[in-house]
Amino acid sequence: MITDLKELLHEKNYTYIKSMLNDMNSVEISELLNELDSQDSIITFRLLSKDQAAEVFTELDSEKQMNIVESSTDQEVNRILNEMYVDDMVDFIEEMPANAVKKILRNTSAEDRAFINQILNYPEKSAGTIMTPEYVVLKQSMTVRQALEYINHNGVDKVTIYTCYVTDAEKRLLGFVSLRMILTSDLDAKISDIMDEDVIYVHTLDDQEYVSEIFIKYGYSVIPVVDEETRMVGIITVDDIIDVIEAEDTEDFQKMAGIAPIEEKYLSTDVITLSKHRIIWLLILMVTSTITGSIIESYSEVLAAVVVLNTFIPMLMGTGGNAGNQSSTLIIRGMATGGIELSDWRRVVKKEFVVALVVGVLLATVNFIRIMVMDKVGFTVALVVSMTMVLTIISAMVVGGLLPILAKKLKFDPAIMAAPLITTIIDASCLIIYFNIASKILTL
Repeated sequence: MITDLKELLHEKNYTYIKSMLNDMNSVEISELLNELDSQDSIITFRLLSKDQAAEVFTELDSEKQMNIVESSTDQEVNRILNEMYVDDMVDFIEEMPANAVKKILRNTSAEDRAFINQILNYPEKSAGTIMTPEYVVLKQSMTVRQALEYINHNGVDKVTIYTCYVTDAEKRLLGFVSLRMILTSDLDAKISDIMDEDVIYVHTLDDQEYVSEIFIKYGYSVIPVVDEETRMVGIITVDDIIDVIEAEDTEDFQKMAGIAPIEEKYLSTDVITLSKHRIIWLLILMVTSTITGSIIESYSEVLAAVVVLNTFIPMLMGTGGNAGNQSSTLIIRGMATGGIELSDWRRVVKKEFVVALVVGVLLATVNFIRIMVMDKVGFTVALVVSMTMVLTIISAMVVGGLLPILAKKLKFDPAIMAAPLITTIIDASCLIIYFNIASKILTL
């Protein structure tokens, strides 16, 4: 598709391109534009219809958006902005340099500018930064007939009309009513009689991760946002929260890999930034890894007496690290989805201990047979390695399951207790277990 489009652009067959774009949805078009160079993407964007332009614009990469704004007249920018929802406009502005922001703001209405400034003043990653003011508000004194007329007249510019909110004269949230309920109720029924007062809401200063947990817990497609006095100020829709969930998951994966979170896309991030975000943890882990070297050095007499013990160190440390990482990954994910709470730590320890015992015994048995048959070492060495295997796996799984809970208790992100840190802890404990068992069982 992209090859055909480039060919058509080269031939300046704009009529056919316009016809082709009319048959595509906004996501498909934005994917094509993101693959084109700056000049071709601008030309193609200008061939879009008025309705398509705003939808496609919100899906584009920030670099493409900036190119389009910089190459457009105020009138063209105004046309795009008039078709955009305010929350999309805010997302767009946050990515733009100051000169582009000025051009954007002077083409927005006074009402939109006021709301944009209000959102930009909320703390980063708070609920207030992802809400939109474009929702349907009904009065409890309205009849169903009046509500339908109001929705019909005002709903066209709203993000959603499927959930309508009921507020009092001071904008305090009283309840909500679904469009289905409105359409299936008697036309003379009062909104106050059919609305649901058991409304779930979030506050403007609530963390976005908490908001995503509310969406997941209740399965809603939209949630109202209120201020400290329970006055309704906006709504958050599921499409915005999906972006938050994706960003939070990406951040957790980066932390679990020992990388400081990077908000920009990988290919858009320069080498220096990537290096800075990686080197911090690598330095910490490099320094902490000297602990294992110190442990090995302190047991040098044991290793000198039974040199074959060296052979099994990588295998034991690797198995322990892998076991700990498995546990921590499960617990971190469980905590992120709300399946594991801080109060569950005893159950986690108990379950991980039992699982570790089963897994450890099975792996140790297989390992004992393998060492005896393939490596042809003595019975006592095979016993030392196998016993170490069991105890290492038990300690690894218990520690891997408990550390993320401890991190959350101490108000840290559980993801920091993932692979790199746990591996370092398990490596040290594995060596201590190994050499202590060896020094007690083997005749030196």
